[in-house]
Amino acid sequence: MRNFLQTEYKIKKMTNMKKFIVMILALLPLSMIAQELKLAVVNTDEVINAMPELSAMENEMEKVKNAYVNDLKRMNDEYEMKMADYINQRDTLPENISMGRVQELEGLRNRMEILNQSATQDLEKKHNDLLSPIIDKVRKAIEQVGEEFDYTIFDSRSVLAKGKGVVDATEKVKTKLGIK
Repeated sequence: MRNFLQTEYKIKKMTNMKKFIVMILALLPLSMIAQELKLAVVNTDEVINAMPELSAMENEMEKVKNAYVNDLKRMNDEYEMKMADYINQRDTLPENISMGRVQELEGLRNRMEILNQSATQDLEKKHNDLLSPIIDKVRKAIEQVGEEFDYTIFDSRSVLAKGKGVVDATEKVKTKLGIK
C-alpha cells in the first residue's frame, strides 16, 4: 500500500512538472516576441501643426467664415434699421400695417437664426473636409515610419506612461513628410 501511495505521489508530481514545462514552453515565444516589439509614439498634433497644408486650410476656413459673417452682419444691419423705423412709427401706423411690420421683423430674425445654424454646420463640414486629407497624409507617413523602422506606433496623447524602451518617432514622421 505504501509503494502504491509513493507511486501515485510520483505520478502527480511528474504530471505537475509536465504542466509546468508545457506552460513555460508556451510562454517562451511570447516573451521572445515581447522583447522584439519596438514601441514608438508620435505627437500627431505637433506634426499636423507643422504642416504647410494646415495654414492653407486655415486661410480657406477664414474666407468661408468671413463670407457668413458678412451675410449675417448685413442681415443684422437690415433688421436693426427696420426695427428702429418700426419703433419710431409704431404709434402712427394703422393696426394691419403694424402687424405686417412685426411679421416682417420676425421673419428676418428667423432667417438670421437659420443662416447662423446653417453657417455653423457648413463651417464644421468644411473644416472636416479640408482636415481629412491632412490627417490621411500624416497617417500614411506614420505607417511608413512604422514599417521602415519596425515600430508599433501610438499617438502620444493616448500614452499614459512612456518607458525607457519607447521611441519618440515624431521627428521621423516630420522628416518623412518633408517638414523641418
